Amino acid sequence: MTSPREIDREVLRLSVPSILANITIPLVGMADIAIASRLGDSASLIGGIAIGTMLFDLLYWVFGFLRTGTGGLTAQAYGRRAAGSGGTFELEDILSRSVAIAMLSGALLIALQWAVLWFAFGVVECSPAVRSLATEYFKIRIWAAPASLSIFAFKGWFIGMQDTVRPMIMDLIINLGNIVLSIAFAFGIGPLPALGFAGVAAGTVAAQWSGFVYAAIARRIRYPFRGYRAIDALNAVRSTPKEFFTLNSGLIVRSLGLIAVYVGYTIISARYGDTLLAACTVVMKLLLFFSYFTDGFAFAGEALTGRFTGMKDPAGVRLSVRRTFLWSSVVALFFISVYGLGGEPIIRLLAKDQTVVDAARGLIPWMVLMPLIGAPAFVWDGVYTGATAVRELRWSGVLCAIAFFAVWISGVLFSSTGLPSVHVLMGAYFAHLLIRAVYLTARYPKIFAIFASK
Repeated sequence: MTSPREIDREVLRLSVPSILANITIPLVGMADIAIASRLGDSASLIGGIAIGTMLFDLLYWVFGFLRTGTGGLTAQAYGRRAAGSGGTFELEDILSRSVAIAMLSGALLIALQWAVLWFAFGVVECSPAVRSLATEYFKIRIWAAPASLSIFAFKGWFIGMQDTVRPMIMDLIINLGNIVLSIAFAFGIGPLPALGFAGVAAGTVAAQWSGFVYAAIARRIRYPFRGYRAIDALNAVRSTPKEFFTLNSGLIVRSLGLIAVYVGYTIISARYGDTLLAACTVVMKLLLFFSYFTDGFAFAGEALTGRFTGMKDPAGVRLSVRRTFLWSSVVALFFISVYGLGGEPIIRLLAKDQTVVDAARGLIPWMVLMPLIGAPAFVWDGVYTGATAVRELRWSGVLCAIAFFAVWISGVLFSSTGLPSVHVLMGAYFAHLLIRAVYLTARYPKIFAIFASK
């Protein structure tokens, strides 16, 4: 039987590289905000970044199954192979299928970019200045879509293979490259012309394609198998099993629920004007900074849960869940202290405009609350993904969207001005985290009983 010490080593082996890579993800957003704030009208430029990024969240989160679905299926296939009941071809076909779907989907998004913009600005209210900047950002960054979606597939596959080092290197290449290239393109370094705001998007495009090239090379070198060929991808798509579509249809519903929450947050915050939009954007970047740490443990929980599920080892599943939650709790306590003691200085690192800092300062108590509620929600996502528990993931997405809009609409109904305090918006965001954590916690005993009966 696997011991707690062995599981701890596995959790740390899998989570630490992911955490190191994830740290750089919010740094990209922070760097984009810092660059934008030094190019002119700080509030409008930050708002343009926020709306432009939101549009890609709207697109890419729909395709989140390329990471989560690929990761869960790969981890279980890895476990079956380790138990002697699976083979290499299954692992190859999962990756070929996911990358092919990612490339085709990315090309389709490029072709339909005008429709996305038309729909988005039909529902998003923002100032003309922010709309113009967000449109410029979108039209440049969309050319990275095939690479960005393929990176989802590669990352999920590597994690399923119990390998978080390759995704770490890939993320470092993308995120650090994004920062350097965005600065270089925005301000002009050496022979590069100064592109201003457009340079921020151009840097992202170059960094995404660099990460894709690394992932393809790393997969071939680290896992040579029979070699990736275009014909393999096409054959995999044509022979896609029902399980793949059943799993991913559930994950798409979950993604749509999360999209509704984060897009709703951005759209609603835009109604408060450019200053509060910028403040809400800064605070959200800091809230998500914690989630990137917790996601490292969620990835570990995903990989281990999937592996032990594939091996039909319920004791391994249960022990992995317990130790993963233990380590994530330690991180949560650390961040409660960081946000409580250093909230305002951290905000000042991101926002140069004093009015934005003043507006964000009042939201610090919400930052302190984030680790307490966010940790279980994020870790459960990883565990259920590894188990490919589609029904529970689907309903968690639906319920979190209902919770967010229920709280917001209640605030609107009881507000005398028609636009509730920004704290109602923050309360709605935290309601979506709370319902995810409560629902998935309540469902776990039944899910574990299913594991034990296999």
